[in-house]
Amino acid sequence: MSNILIIKHGSLGDIVQASGAIQDISEFYKEDDIYLLTTKPYFELFKNNPHLKAVILDKRLSRFNLIYLFTLMRVIKKYKFVKVFDLQNSSRTSFYKRILFPNANHIIWSSSETTLPEDKSKKEFDKNPVLDRFKHQLEISGVKTNKTMYPDFSWSCVNIDEIKNEYNLKKYIILFPFCSPHLTIKKWPYYNKFIEMVKNKFKDEYKILVAPGPLEIPMTKDINADIILNKGNVLNISQLASLIRDSSYVIANDTGPAHMAAHLGVKGLTLFGSHTTAHKVSIERENFKAIQVADLNKLTPEKVFEKFIKSLN
Repeated sequence: MSNILIIKHGSLGDIVQASGAIQDISEFYKEDDIYLLTTKPYFELFKNNPHLKAVILDKRLSRFNLIYLFTLMRVIKKYKFVKVFDLQNSSRTSFYKRILFPNANHIIWSSSETTLPEDKSKKEFDKNPVLDRFKHQLEISGVKTNKTMYPDFSWSCVNIDEIKNEYNLKKYIILFPFCSPHLTIKKWPYYNKFIEMVKNKFKDEYKILVAPGPLEIPMTKDINADIILNKGNVLNISQLASLIRDSSYVIANDTGPAHMAAHLGVKGLTLFGSHTTAHKVSIERENFKAIQVADLNKLTPEKVFEKFIKSLN
């Protein structure tokens, strides 16, 4: 039995998308122990992943913090990993490779760089859809990819009956109308109009919810929906995953929760402007679709509502 390391730092959407690749690595190396190196926001979450032996915390302090870097490298080296799957594929993880396995090829260190197609630069390769890139990386590294293209995030879910009972949640629609302050290009501005249209059509058949992140709570006052918290605190990722999984429908900007919804198999729509494409981020699934426009400010609530009605039932 050997030890194998997977590296995946984040973001939330990336974590969700990597679920299938992690499962494929675990099932291919079923006689070995699989460890994951990740960051604080996902450390507790990954402890629930059944395909991992254990989780190692990377605080991602500055690379010039030599004491931290030495300590982290010492922790990693003690496991005597025989293979590393770098699913983060960042400059930081490339730096880790130069310390841990400086001369390793894809047999020892699997990354987008070590498995890069001969006819493409990394810049060109990174234009491919994210799940396609994972699939290529794993297959060049000899791993069969049964789940990589079909991530299943249901492993993250927990029991939230207490929360659902508190808010009397039965049939409900979840909206994710927020985005990072520096990425306002991702934000669709007509959620309240959409809510009004849903309430006119369905009356009280569905509750309409928002489940904000820590920085989003002040913004919920501008959305005409029920705010879901857990004893005054925001839901953790596992609680949020469960809330999404049990919903009737999800409408979201291009954010982490949109990727959660896509890979939890729920019905929903995500709204894309010009910042990227739904194809590149591999978000469309059987039940979860995207509307792509050049300018989200010009995407009318009527168009979103029409697509919502068609796919709700």
